[in-house]
Order: sequence, then structure tokens, then C-alpha cells
Amino acid sequence: MAKASELKRGMVVEIEGVPHVVKNVDVKSPSSRGANTLYKVRFNNLKTGQKLDESLKGDDFFKDTDLVRAKVQYSYKDGESYVFMNMEDYSQYTLSEEDLEGQVEYLTEGLEGIIALLVDDAILGIELPGSVVLVIVETPPAIKGSSASARTKTARLLTGLEVQVPEYIETDEIIRVNTETGKFMARA
Repeated sequence: MAKASELKRGMVVEIEGVPHVVKNVDVKSPSSRGANTLYKVRFNNLKTGQKLDESLKGDDFFKDTDLVRAKVQYSYKDGESYVFMNMEDYSQYTLSEEDLEGQVEYLTEGLEGIIALLVDDAILGIELPGSVVLVIVETPPAIKGSSASARTKTARLLTGLEVQVPEYIETDEIIRVNTETGKFMARA
């Protein structure tokens, strides 16, 4: 049993008998004394993909769902489907682009560290690793003497993702990107 105050992005809980993944948690602390902290949580139904927004109190409980977490590797894209391979038994799972909303830009062939969420050997979704390494394919030229400033510029990565990077970063450099925030972390 998980409390609303313990919910984090990527957790899977059961709502009305259906597994839902936590997509976003927004904490609202009212300024008046004695008022309860509210948690605005966006869930995604893992079977239908529907979004569910809930306002919860910190002591609201959720039942943990019976799901298996398996380590998988991203193999390849087959038309509109993305194929993942189980690292233990080499079985393959496919997900559509809609199932991977907001995660496709971080996938590169051979990417490991992905966790597949399985119910009855059927894949419902994936959890990406905390960060991924990607190549910059296009960015404005580096500016001399800009290493001390905190200014940024837009860089387009191999997967099509655009991130803000420091001005001293150049095209063809390899960088590490946070998969939760979509922000530049460091050179890889």
C-alpha cells in the first residue's frame, strides 16, 4: 500500500482494479494553518492509455499492482512499433508510438537499463534509465570565451530531441541527457 505522499513518477498503483502509472506529481501546500497538503497527480491507465487527474490528500492509500519488472534492451523500430528484448530469456515485446508517448526521443538502438512493466507476460509500458547518452547532430557554432557564462543554445540530437546546452558545446559531441526532465546533464 502506497500513500499519496509517497507517490513518485514511474510508480505503478492499482485504481479500481486497473494498473496506472504515475506520470506527474504536483505538491500544493496551502498557506493557512491546519490545511492539508494536496497532491495533484496525473496517472496513465496502462491498459487503455487514458489520462486520469486526481487531487489527493497525503494519507490517501493506493494498492500496489501485481506486475513484473523485467530488464529489457531497445532493439529496433519496426514500422510504427518499437521492439524490446528481454535480457534474461531473449523474448521480444513490442510497443506502439502512442504507448511510448514522451519516451521515443530517448531511445537509441541497443539502449540498455530499460525496465519493462509486464502483467501476465504482456508489456504495458517501460521505464527509461535516469539518463541517456546521445549525439548532437546540429547546433550553432561554439562561441570563444563563453565557457564562464551560463548562457545556453538549442541543440538537436540524433533522435530528434532538442535540448538546451551550454554555448561551448559543438556539433558531433556526445552528451548525457536526463530522461525525467529532458535537460542537458554533462558531456559523456
